[in-house]
Amino acid sequence: MNNNELQQRRLSATPRGVGVMCDFYAASAENSTITDVEGKTYIDFAAGIAVLNTGHRHPRLVKAMEQQLQAFTHTAYQIVPYESYVSLAEKINAAVPIPGPLKTAFFSTGAEAVENAIKIARAHTGRPGVIAFSGGFHGRTYMTMALTGKVAPYKKGFGPFPGSVYHVPYPSELHNISTADALIAIERLFKADIDPSQVAAIIFEPVQGEGGFNVAPAELIAAIRHLCDEHGMVMIADEVQSGFARTGKLFAMDHYVHQPDLMTMAKSLAGGMPLSGVVGKAEIMDAPSPGGLGGTYAGNPVAVAAAHAVLDVIDDEKLCQRADVLGDRLRVALVDCKESCAELVQVRGLGSMIAAEFCDAETGAPSAITAQRIQKRALEQGLLLLTCGQYGNVIRFLYPLTIPDDQFDAALNILKSVIKS
Repeated sequence: MNNNELQQRRLSATPRGVGVMCDFYAASAENSTITDVEGKTYIDFAAGIAVLNTGHRHPRLVKAMEQQLQAFTHTAYQIVPYESYVSLAEKINAAVPIPGPLKTAFFSTGAEAVENAIKIARAHTGRPGVIAFSGGFHGRTYMTMALTGKVAPYKKGFGPFPGSVYHVPYPSELHNISTADALIAIERLFKADIDPSQVAAIIFEPVQGEGGFNVAPAELIAAIRHLCDEHGMVMIADEVQSGFARTGKLFAMDHYVHQPDLMTMAKSLAGGMPLSGVVGKAEIMDAPSPGGLGGTYAGNPVAVAAAHAVLDVIDDEKLCQRADVLGDRLRVALVDCKESCAELVQVRGLGSMIAAEFCDAETGAPSAITAQRIQKRALEQGLLLLTCGQYGNVIRFLYPLTIPDDQFDAALNILKSVIKS
């Protein structure tokens, strides 16, 4: 069995709509290293798209899942509940920065978490409207596609989408979009498209993921909080990609004074197992009637066991602090590259949620070609990188926070060589 044979089988057996970046196939993985079926190794700076903050197959996660496998794998929590779900909800309630009595419900995917957050907000307010931001990514289901602020490839050819969803610009200093511009756009919505009394929620990513790791200015968060309080809307922070130590704090919202009513989470919550959640103020979370929330696999016990281990690893191995240390080293390397790469126009992010944006040196136009060229050259040298951004011109860095120092140094050397060349 080799990569070429598997590639031909994939092309014959699976649809093109499931886009696959790499033409090699994983055989095993450990911490921050992936080994393909031909024995070649890669340094993983993608981490399953921000899922593996604790690395591939962390021993404590493996042990927790093995122990759960010996007990039971599924009952459907809504049919026969189990203590581990309840205790994980208690841990999440205690960990998030939202004030007041809180409750948490678990699901399977990030898109499910977002869908359910909207359901909860609508049930609580009795209103239909939702305001989201351009460049945001919230999922591939129909409601989450409607919320997502990027057409290709996520929305192209799939309409019509659920109604009562409105988009406004997300601040970007590089692209001359200010917080004032975003707030003016919201006011225009209230004048031209929907009365605020009909808006159930404003949803945003404190650090946009697919949108290019744009960090929300503190004044934007404060303004959203004010608008929600003024008009009785629910403030939803989507932390599916930014959560669980990636930004140097357990959640990106820990960096802000003003806090949301609901938060969504997934990805690194369970270290590779499918688990997501919505946490928020108890009176809002209790709005749906019994049976209104749930799912056959929601809060799967093996995934829940992994999540308990993830939280322990983040705490015991001080991964929030580790994210800051690694992020600082990455920033220094990228800033050094700016001197010899005129296309590298901005380095931004929080903690280890860092991105580099590339634009044409002469025109200033976003340059997806440059980002793709760097990504390709890095892959040839065994470093796995991901691109993102509305124009596909941003490289994002999502290495496991458990990556060994020597391997991180090796990755930075590869990165510097491909950017400067």
